[in-house]
Amino acid sequence: MKRIFTFALLVLFLTQATAQIAELKQWTASQQQDIYSQKFANRKLSKEQCAQAADIIDSLWIASARQRLQTKWEKLTFRNDSLKLSCACRVFGMLPNDGRSLYISLHGGGECPKEVNDEQWMNQIYLYEPAEGVYVAPRAPWNTWDLWHREGLDRMLEELIQACVVFEGVNPNKIYLMGYSAGGDGVWRLAPRMADKWAAASMMAGHPGETSQVNLMNLPYSIWMGSEDAAYNRNTLAAEKAAILDSLAAAHPGKYIHQTNILQGKGHWMDREDAAALPWLAQYRRNPYPKHIVWRQEKVTREHFYWLSVHADEAAQGKRVEARIEGNTIHIEHCDYSRLTIYLNDNMVDLDKKVTIVYKGKKIKSKKLQRTIANMYRSLNNRNDRSYAFPAYIDIEL
Repeated sequence: MKRIFTFALLVLFLTQATAQIAELKQWTASQQQDIYSQKFANRKLSKEQCAQAADIIDSLWIASARQRLQTKWEKLTFRNDSLKLSCACRVFGMLPNDGRSLYISLHGGGECPKEVNDEQWMNQIYLYEPAEGVYVAPRAPWNTWDLWHREGLDRMLEELIQACVVFEGVNPNKIYLMGYSAGGDGVWRLAPRMADKWAAASMMAGHPGETSQVNLMNLPYSIWMGSEDAAYNRNTLAAEKAAILDSLAAAHPGKYIHQTNILQGKGHWMDREDAAALPWLAQYRRNPYPKHIVWRQEKVTREHFYWLSVHADEAAQGKRVEARIEGNTIHIEHCDYSRLTIYLNDNMVDLDKKVTIVYKGKKIKSKKLQRTIANMYRSLNNRNDRSYAFPAYIDIEL
């Protein structure tokens, strides 16, 4: 009798799950009401039904992104209030089966007249040629020394990435960041703070400033510098930062992949020897779900990083989180926030079992999470990244 009852429950669950997908398709056709108010969007999904729902939700996002970004991509111009990011784009090679690569290449210049920065931009457009991929050289929104790492830039770069994904077939796990001189300054800062966006990054002849390298735990990073590039101590600082990465790699084997290239006898101009960075970058793919992450906020703060989120009102420079996943347990080893959201999918844990949260060695929560359409839809539209459509999440108070 018990076996018959269990089988009946299973049939009922599968029937409901199948109905949810049908209801999602029906809602997709009209979209007349808020999806979050629909019962089907908040009911539990199986792993298999979750995969079906993901394809539909992804298609909805692509259609929405196309509409939102069409004009911006046609004009190759992205705006954030009064800021403008103009871009030049070149496409190389055949379209691979797994999608195109994207190289975002940042020009030099800095604290100089607009005309000088325009010349540097023109130079950057033709400075590198990948064997395959979409090569985009944006024009910085400012003409200041920090032209590649001020508040407001991240949003425009994210829209640029989204446009390349939907209009050029770019694989979001094959996006590479690079930059020369002041563009290298930008790479020093943008690579760590947006590490969850890049597959790998390469810095050419830039000044690191005050930034930390701890966020590069899962991001392959290449340093290119002329040994005689002594202005602003670029050469000595590059060697110092390389030593820090060496130390981090030794402490976390396999985590801080990096390459240091100090070219002997070269000054600020490296005679294009740094073009060897492109095939080095191309060998890597982003892992959007690393099992161990370190997230330190920089001067420009962010709300999301891989599978973690914090409240914007708590984000501040220097605040740090370190977390890792072992089986179905998430260990929070350090957290400077009072609240933390952890997003999960079946690539990370077994969502058919309880997920346990351990903070500084003490278990603080253990519960079974529900996969839902609403979770996937919300997280994808918050992040605008197809890899971050998470079906489950857990909020914790620390």
